[in-house]
Amino acid sequence: MRPRSAKEVSRVVGLCNQHKVGVVPFGGGTGLVGGQVSLAGPKPVILSMERMNSIRDVDPADNILTAEAGVILADIQMAAGNADRLFPLSLASEGTCQIGGNLATNAGGVNVLRYGNARDLCLGIEAVLPDGSIFGGLKRLRKDNTGYNFRNLLIGAEGTLGIITAATLRLMPKPIEVETAVIAVPHPQASVEILERISTQFGEVVSAFELIHRQGLDFLHETGLHFSEPLSAKAKWMVLLECGTGRNSGLRENLEQILAAAYDEGLVLDATVAQNDTQRQAFWNIREHIPEANRRIGAISSHDISVPVSSVPKFIERAKTMIHAMDPELRINCFGHLGDGNLHYNIYPPTGRKRANYEDISRSLAESIYELVDSFGGSFSAEHGIGRMKTADLLKYSDPAKLAAMRAIKHALDPNGIMNPGAVI
Repeated sequence: MRPRSAKEVSRVVGLCNQHKVGVVPFGGGTGLVGGQVSLAGPKPVILSMERMNSIRDVDPADNILTAEAGVILADIQMAAGNADRLFPLSLASEGTCQIGGNLATNAGGVNVLRYGNARDLCLGIEAVLPDGSIFGGLKRLRKDNTGYNFRNLLIGAEGTLGIITAATLRLMPKPIEVETAVIAVPHPQASVEILERISTQFGEVVSAFELIHRQGLDFLHETGLHFSEPLSAKAKWMVLLECGTGRNSGLRENLEQILAAAYDEGLVLDATVAQNDTQRQAFWNIREHIPEANRRIGAISSHDISVPVSSVPKFIERAKTMIHAMDPELRINCFGHLGDGNLHYNIYPPTGRKRANYEDISRSLAESIYELVDSFGGSFSAEHGIGRMKTADLLKYSDPAKLAAMRAIKHALDPNGIMNPGAVI
């Protein structure tokens, strides 16, 4: 079904509820945990949001943009830019993913450190509930303290409590001075110390702080995704840093001073600050193409995990020791959003081998990583969600009281179990 309005979604969902037929919402299809794919059971109705693709309003005075669920994220970014504003949600799939799916999964991306997840960028939503009723919550308010926050309940629920049909989104002023740097560091602990120094001296100007392992760049070469080496030395660890401020802030000079001091102390091995937008984009292209190279290599086991930022270096070292004790030839590509503690910790076969040769240990690798993450007080799913692929992990690692509350909420809102059946819980 391809509805054009919330009323048409309401008609579809109401009929499905009456006849107890499952409804699987489908956006851009870019989710990584099977939330948009029905794996087993009775055939559901697939509810595509592709025709609900209008941007209803852009208001730079109130710093808001109202968009229907099927609008592609890149189009929202462009509309905000045309109004001299910034919509900071940014992820690799932004040319395909849709804002309804971004909100349904509470998407993260590279700018969470400064601007937050999708939930933090949404003021109001319109949604169709499991009985077919329409929740008209498209408010433009920063403050609305009137009971349970129903908007935040639906955001991140992955379509199991209702279908988001439109949203009012927060826009930000565009940073006028933007500096982007690639920094070679001797080890992850150095990157944590650099982040702390910059944050302490600059305040909240760091929008992205990405940790990159040399293995990711080697994969780019191996899979033919060619790029220019950003630094003269091929360091084992690098950081991709981006800061933004207002006019005449002295951002570049301050950043260079901090990096020079860190170099003198051995925390920085080499660094370069982008001289123009072309070079800045070249830096970002390296980071954004690493997931594609990963797919071409083929991971034995992939993990979207988070731990406290201060624990990242210790986690990386312990995880490496653990994995190589199982098989010293396995390749590890650890990269991700160091600024918020979110790592993509992926394990690959040795050169010349295929992941099919390691299917027997794939699950044990994941379980070992998740146990280690749990010991650090972390999360086995930092930004990708639960979908259908991580429901067993949710049962294993979530607090029993939380699970009981989730079941009660699901049963209260969706007693017939029609909303994205099999996903999350």
